[in-house]
Amino acid sequence: MKEITVTVNGEQHTASVEARTLLVHFIRETLNLTGTHIGCDTSNCGACTILLDGKSVKSCTVLAVQANGKQIATVEGLAAGGELHPLQEGFKENHGLHCGFCTPGMLMRAVELLEKNPNPSEEEIRWGIAGNLCRCTGYNNIVKSIQYAAAKMRGDELPDTEPEFV
Repeated sequence: MKEITVTVNGEQHTASVEARTLLVHFIRETLNLTGTHIGCDTSNCGACTILLDGKSVKSCTVLAVQANGKQIATVEGLAAGGELHPLQEGFKENHGLHCGFCTPGMLMRAVELLEKNPNPSEEEIRWGIAGNLCRCTGYNNIVKSIQYAAAKMRGDELPDTEPEFV
């Protein structure tokens, strides 16, 4: 067992973990933050995507001990003061989710994408979320949701997007 200290969504946590514990399991089972989903355990789906020191990573590929001393952001930390994050609002307004399983990872990946590029083109959004799989939506409404959030975060007029229903 090894003691680690991480800061998750602004709150410091110290716990003892086995050296083989994956970060996704630590987040879900030790910290009880179940918004980070376990999808494939092979880094293919992206449902477990979190931000580790500001960089999106698939937490099924990181050991909890590797996160010692680092900052972690999960989907639970997106909303602030009772207000949805613009990405969450975008997914709500543009029907960017169907079953919702991929949504937490997709949101966290999009956070980093918009921090690096506040005005991405449709192609840049599609490339930016390429490592996160959605089995329900066909991605069109996810892209529209991210465009909505980008516009809102820039203070631009919100795009007049009509959700597609498949």
